[in-house]
Amino acid sequence: MPRFVSLYTGAGGLDLGFIAAGFTPVFANDINADAMETYAATMDMISQRAGVPFDHEIVTGDIRQVEHLPEKSCAELVIGGPPCQGFSVAGKMDPNDPRSRHVFDFLAMVERVEPQAFVMENVKALARNKRWAGTIADIRSQAEKIGYKTYLEVLNSADYGVPQTRERMFLVGFRDSGVEYEYPAPSVQEHVGVAQALRSLPAMGQPGNDQTCKAKVTAAKEPILRQSPFAGMLFNGQGRPMDMNRPAPTLPASMGGNRTPIVDQETLETGAKQWVETYHDSLMGGGEVVTTIPSRLRRITVQEAAAIQSFPKDVPWHGSQSSRYRQIGNAVPPKMSYAVALSILNTLGWNAMRDPELLDAISAKASKAAS
Repeated sequence: MPRFVSLYTGAGGLDLGFIAAGFTPVFANDINADAMETYAATMDMISQRAGVPFDHEIVTGDIRQVEHLPEKSCAELVIGGPPCQGFSVAGKMDPNDPRSRHVFDFLAMVERVEPQAFVMENVKALARNKRWAGTIADIRSQAEKIGYKTYLEVLNSADYGVPQTRERMFLVGFRDSGVEYEYPAPSVQEHVGVAQALRSLPAMGQPGNDQTCKAKVTAAKEPILRQSPFAGMLFNGQGRPMDMNRPAPTLPASMGGNRTPIVDQETLETGAKQWVETYHDSLMGGGEVVTTIPSRLRRITVQEAAAIQSFPKDVPWHGSQSSRYRQIGNAVPPKMSYAVALSILNTLGWNAMRDPELLDAISAKASKAAS
């Protein structure tokens, strides 16, 4: 089976998609120790599921400083999502942010390993924002210099069955200049809504959905209205209510407090009209601002955030609760990754033993091991 090196691995969202498509990991690295613990535990479960252990090195630390690095020709593919904070519109978009240089460190590892192809994921802004036009041109020029023909596109995770409208850049490179690559077409005809995804989990508070957010939902004293009840600022903090019938907006890494998205429990259970829609209608008609919020509104749990990212239900998250939310918010949705992985297989004509059910649950026993 084709092998891959994973860089800036995080909790392994990108890796899970490639493993489900039939790729085998041989090396993974991230600087975040909690994410590497989550990743290692998940890989152990996948190995048990397959009945075959991975010959897999998991190295924690800064890729620019760790002593052990992947060797030349150890894999046919290198994948990774270098830190994106320097490019993200959610940040300061500082061209001097040192984290922005990791995209070139990624290419340095590609040059070292000499795989047949690479996949680099990052935020939409790096591909589309004029501020970064020179940077993305430099990245593609460097890739060409080390021998790779590149393709650039922005994909929306909702087009691949992920209940979230997360747009991400994918830069794909091939050593064979004769390769003609096509990005994956949407794999679903209808987008998956938040409620549909969350209903696949146990009830909130039950094992498998019990890592709850303690931040309360409180009303804004001076709400800012928009045409949509799911925009504006009707509550304190930046965590907005989600339209339960549509994919969620992009989940932020800053979840865990009042930036954690809000779900309507009654709508989730019965399909009833969301409270925020009724409240928004009232405000738009000149109604009074409320002082209390009904208990049916709550923040999403860690496991619900993971489900919205399309992680398997049984991932054993490690670290503090804020760390778990951050690992999820920083991840590539596995179902989106799976679509990209299949497109790489088809382009290069590689054969692999696929396991798409991996994206729903790693194993029946895994939830018991999660802590």
